[in-house]
Order: sequence, then structure tokens, then C-alpha cells
Amino acid sequence: MSDTPPPNPDFDTMTRDIAEVPAVEVIVTVAVNLMSAAAVKLGLTEEGDEHKDLDEARKLVTALAGLLDASTTEISSFHAAPLRDGLKSLQLAFREASLVPDEPGQGPGEKYTGPVYG
Repeated sequence: MSDTPPPNPDFDTMTRDIAEVPAVEVIVTVAVNLMSAAAVKLGLTEEGDEHKDLDEARKLVTALAGLLDASTTEISSFHAAPLRDGLKSLQLAFREASLVPDEPGQGPGEKYTGPVYG
């Protein structure tokens, strides 16, 4: 076994690679990552409550809502509609998981989306 660490990726190559990615793809990828992380923190994965952390979930859902609100005019409805549906599902899951649900309009991301009802 070698003690030599693997070489670091060439920064110029990484910069060139990211430069070739369309902005819409970057936005959608970040949104999907936020959705996935929020689902884990809400206990919606196979592991269930093992990683559940509603404080962390609130932050992730709010960040997702802010990203979608800010980028609505930048991404097509083809991309935006399923992301908004996913956001609403996460917001409803948060409300259901909370021992004391937030008032309508006070839940995670609702300052961007307005009140979410099931």
C-alpha cells in the first residue's frame, strides 16, 4: 500500500469542466441536492428517523424555497414544476413531522411560497 495520496484534480480542468455546464443544469442540480438532504433530515429515507433532524431540515427546505423563488424566471416550467411539487411535499412532510406545527405561512420556506396546505 502506498503512502502517496492520490493526485488532486487539476484546478484548471475543474474550472473548464464547470464552465461547460449550463446555468439551468447547475441550478437544478443544487435544488435536487437540497431536496435529497432535506428528505434525509425529515426521516423520509429507508433509514427513517436515524438521521432525522428537523432544525436542519428547516434550513434546507428554506434554502430550497429561496433558490426556487429566485430562479423561477431563469429555469423553464419543465424544470420548475417538478421542483415546486417536491418542495411542497417536503414542506408538508415537515408539518406532519413537527410535534407543534408552525402556523400557516410560518413553516420552512413559506416566506417564499406562501402558506402550504395539504
